Amino acid sequence: MEKEIITYNAQETKKLGAKLGAKMKKGGIVCLSGDLGMGKTTFAQGFLEELKLTGPYTSPTFLIIKEYDFKRRNEKVYHIDAYRVKEEDILTLGWEEILNDPKNIIIIEWAERIKKIIPAKAIWINFQWLDKNRRKIIIN
Repeated sequence: MEKEIITYNAQETKKLGAKLGAKMKKGGIVCLSGDLGMGKTTFAQGFLEELKLTGPYTSPTFLIIKEYDFKRRNEKVYHIDAYRVKEEDILTLGWEEILNDPKNIIIIEWAERIKKIIPAKAIWINFQWLDKNRRKIIIN
């Protein structure tokens, strides 16, 4: 079921990320797509903060994959930035192992660049500009 939400500033986008983070279950995959500066990292920051992970919450542009551990739980969150990579690059960085552990949660910025290796169960979130201050965020 598709849902559209309009946000008017970064705080609203971050809150939306936190809302999804609060509902996220183990094994969840969140795919963020949209142009540069649309709010993907801001959304991811809200998502990660809500999960009570240790920050800082920055986009892993040069790291490609950033791993966060839950305190006192044997679970992990992987924050992936696919802007500078292709599917085969992600595969060589342990994608199958990350994906196949049912305790992991994965959030991917620029997910459309590696769409071929993302499972059908993933939640897709697309960011679109409406004007200077408004974004339309479509959740599938």
